Amino acid sequence: MRKLLLYLIIVITGFVFVSRLFYLQIYNTSFASLSEDNAIKVLYDYPQRGAIYDRNARLLVTNQPSYDVMVIPRELKPFDTLEFCSILNITKDKLINRLKKARIYSPRVPSIVIPQLTKDEYAYLQEKMRKFDGFYIQKRSLRDYQIDNAANVLGYIGEVNDALIKKDPYYLSGDLIGIDGVEKQYEKELRGVKGVKRIQKDRFNRDIGPYKNKKFDTLPVNGKDLTITIDSKLQSYGDMLMKNKRGGIVALEPSTGEILALITAPTYKPELLVGRKRSPNFTKLVYDSIAIPLFDRGLQAEYPPGSPFKTINALIALQEGVIDTKESVSCRMGYYYGKRGQKLGCHSHRSPLSMIPGIANSCNAYFATVYRRIIEKYETPQKGIDTWRKHVQSFGLGNYLGNDLPVGKRGKVPTSEYYNKIYSYPTYKWYSTATISNAIGQGEVLSTPIQLANMTAAIANRGYYYTPHIIKAIDGKPISNEEYTKAKITTIDKTHFEPVIEGMHEVYTKGTASFLQVKGIDICGKTGTAENFTKIDGVKTQLTDHSVFVAFAPKDNPKIAIAVFVENGYWGARYAGRIASLMIEKHINGEISRTDLEQWILTHSLQEEYAKPLSGEPFKINQ
Repeated sequence: MRKLLLYLIIVITGFVFVSRLFYLQIYNTSFASLSEDNAIKVLYDYPQRGAIYDRNARLLVTNQPSYDVMVIPRELKPFDTLEFCSILNITKDKLINRLKKARIYSPRVPSIVIPQLTKDEYAYLQEKMRKFDGFYIQKRSLRDYQIDNAANVLGYIGEVNDALIKKDPYYLSGDLIGIDGVEKQYEKELRGVKGVKRIQKDRFNRDIGPYKNKKFDTLPVNGKDLTITIDSKLQSYGDMLMKNKRGGIVALEPSTGEILALITAPTYKPELLVGRKRSPNFTKLVYDSIAIPLFDRGLQAEYPPGSPFKTINALIALQEGVIDTKESVSCRMGYYYGKRGQKLGCHSHRSPLSMIPGIANSCNAYFATVYRRIIEKYETPQKGIDTWRKHVQSFGLGNYLGNDLPVGKRGKVPTSEYYNKIYSYPTYKWYSTATISNAIGQGEVLSTPIQLANMTAAIANRGYYYTPHIIKAIDGKPISNEEYTKAKITTIDKTHFEPVIEGMHEVYTKGTASFLQVKGIDICGKTGTAENFTKIDGVKTQLTDHSVFVAFAPKDNPKIAIAVFVENGYWGARYAGRIASLMIEKHINGEISRTDLEQWILTHSLQEEYAKPLSGEPFKINQ
């Protein structure tokens, strides 16, 4: 019995060992990972990054070949460093530092030594690679921009940093990733999936063929092509109009929320951030603290909205029932209020005015009256402000819009709590007159150009808007994201929009922008002049006003809504209004008939205005 038990133990032990070996070597593929540490070389086959097209199928971004010199530190053998450095035009010290860094990162995982060789450099080095064990050339692709504008929209790609590598194991040292714009927002769609090749090595570290007959190898999957909503011709035209100016332009399609143009000025050419020249060029752009070309003014710049904001106050007043379209308000070159007879100034126009001509002539007295009635309808100014604020926010102001671009600012629509802190309530009880600047889009209200364009689209649609977005289709399939296809409804009843729209129409036919009419197009717009302050030597100083303009066209069945901000542009119709009219005509007609407006914009520069804070010249309006 004992003898039988001994045999049984031997058989069972043998069976356990055989089973374990079978599991480790055949069934469990984690053995492959263990083997890679010692005897398997992993090579990656990088896919083509997806192309980017505009809404009219014009190619904007494609790829160009690039070649990186890679090193696997543990496979290095003594080599002629001087010859190697001479071929690659690199100093010996730099080469040594990069090899040290590669070894610290991983002795067995490939690292980049020299990125992005040109075709000529690659051809010359390829002939001599046999001399340099441990080095090999990895083919990749860099972006190839077909246009010289829209850098803020498209973004750029660059090498991943250590934090990204730790966060996402897909990326390895030297990999490229979208860093801004569409490239960043849609990185996963654009990048594709890397292919993997595993090479078996013998105990002398020599390649002996594919690991397990390529059982674990994978082919690369190319990135998906994107179609974005931008009209590249309109984008290029707006970029041209903003030459020698600072500011932002955002144009939307009201019926979809698609972004037709997103322009920031000054900007830079996309090609500057491609290849080996990317790093020094990026440094120059970052340290340009005057023009700030990397700052997207269309999405990030927060400005007082100025008089275009009056349209919102008109709509709120109608919804709250504090005025109708027929009641007229007198204007004596401004609005007088308070015990000390403070004045909110206004320009010369006929008086009294009702709502439609009040919008057309941008009467401050009319809208100060309207605003006070909105706030004073309620038992406390706090409740009045918060009710007013909810209406304003329903147009997408004072919060992030949720658009699919990686940067943006929320703007500001003040709350009652904000004013309580300012005026130390209840020690000092504030009234509607304390916030009267809100009536004309000054004071504490701030908005970005995209928010104003979206507000204008909501008015054009008579009470709703779609979240502005840049993506139109992925691999030819139109987007179905409910965030971008479901309408957002404002708090204003549809019936109240027609008189406000008529007032905006009269801005063009008989009001502050009457000289900007375009034959054959019914445009509705609103001029704006926004006060502009900065600190010079620690002193708050008023600069030349910003030029602001919003518009949509045609009046019925609108195809474009636009907001234009031109910094230090004097007043609304002077710069921003001209640009808006030209952009609208370009989009709807495809060509320009108002060549007088175009010529004026192209030949006028604001560079002298922007130099004044540095030169010490006074800020004054020059006709």
